[in-house]
Amino acid sequence: MIVQRRIQKYIATAVINAVLLGGVIVFVMPYVYMIASSFKPQPHIFRLPFQIMPESLYLGNFEFLFTEYQYWRWYLNTAIVTGIQVSIAMFFSSLAGFAFAKYEFRFKKLLFLVVLISLMLPIHVLITPLFIQMANLGWLDTYQGVILPFAISPFFIFLMRQYMMSTPNDLLDSGRIDGCTELGIFVRIVMPLQKPAFAVVGILAFVMAWTAFLWPVIVLQSRSMFVLNVGIATMAGPYRVPYGAILAASSLATVPIVIFFLLMQRYFIEGLTAGALKSS
Repeated sequence: MIVQRRIQKYIATAVINAVLLGGVIVFVMPYVYMIASSFKPQPHIFRLPFQIMPESLYLGNFEFLFTEYQYWRWYLNTAIVTGIQVSIAMFFSSLAGFAFAKYEFRFKKLLFLVVLISLMLPIHVLITPLFIQMANLGWLDTYQGVILPFAISPFFIFLMRQYMMSTPNDLLDSGRIDGCTELGIFVRIVMPLQKPAFAVVGILAFVMAWTAFLWPVIVLQSRSMFVLNVGIATMAGPYRVPYGAILAASSLATVPIVIFFLLMQRYFIEGLTAGALKSS
């Protein structure tokens, strides 16, 4: 009986691992094909019989990308927009979440209800009024026009508020007794305790800002101001599509996301685990 249970356990484990491995292969293979094909001459990308890995490293796609397009300029624009947007999102959403979690003030419930309601609004409802507002401010085709409208997400405020609820009030009172200001309490006590929460918000904000397309393609007009996603989309012409250069551009565009996630992975997993424990 014991042997039979062990066999069933091993079989179940093997089946689960096989399913997980199959899922990993399904999700990873497009990225492997993208990176491998960026090192192939364009005629070899769709050559039959199908071959994933290149026969030799061909750098012509990258040379064409850097000489024919303002790729590094797009990369710099994306880095500037993402860096500022992530900083604003983490700073202001954490302050708002801390206020909603630990302070009592007039219209607190009403304001938090507004935050929750704004989560239900699709981005397409906001595009037209935001575009008119940016035009009136003269912010079309500028960094601030891309960054500010979607810098602070209601979801981030809600997420930070849920994490801030776990901060013990006794620690905050101890800081006040020791003479800390409210900002000092936030910086010296709350922020070190909520590193996983900041990591979760930081990674989500980074991915959202780095991969944004709809709003940048609407508000940006000149090629020198394009971010990566908008610039890569314009590489496909009506008569010729440089698939190799597009795959090379896409491969380079994914590098910062992978690096940022690997650096923040430990805090990100801790944050998700803590959120799961709180929700349970």
